[in-house]
Amino acid sequence: MNMPNTKEILIDQIRLARNRHSFKLLGYVFMPEHVHLVIYPLPDTKVGYLIGAIKSHMAKRYFTAANINPSDFPNVFWQKRCYDHNCHTVSTVKEKIKYCHNNPVKRGLVESPGDWPWSSYNWYCGDRDVPISIDSYEL
Repeated sequence: MNMPNTKEILIDQIRLARNRHSFKLLGYVFMPEHVHLVIYPLPDTKVGYLIGAIKSHMAKRYFTAANINPSDFPNVFWQKRCYDHNCHTVSTVKEKIKYCHNNPVKRGLVESPGDWPWSSYNWYCGDRDVPISIDSYEL
């Protein structure tokens, strides 16, 4: 069976969601079995709905590309709930972004955050050749 590239599907869905909904993407890391997003929702953005839309559309595209009937899929594709943290200061936002970027290092997947290609770390180092561009932010 030809399995679809889940990271590419997720990247597309985050880009589409950013165009459809009001939020800024401030940081991210894609891990082998989970994802961290640091987002700044603009007024009237319902974060739960936004994350649900990304997860739902991504799973549908995956199942379609893999030619899998979702009702035949024995596992849960996404956890039912996302775990969020409200950041009220720029320093807290920076702390959460740093936490995301260090996740692959803590797991022993790479030596340095810059070695992990599936994060926004290199964007902050000036490299614009990253999976998803980052929005500037002022809180």
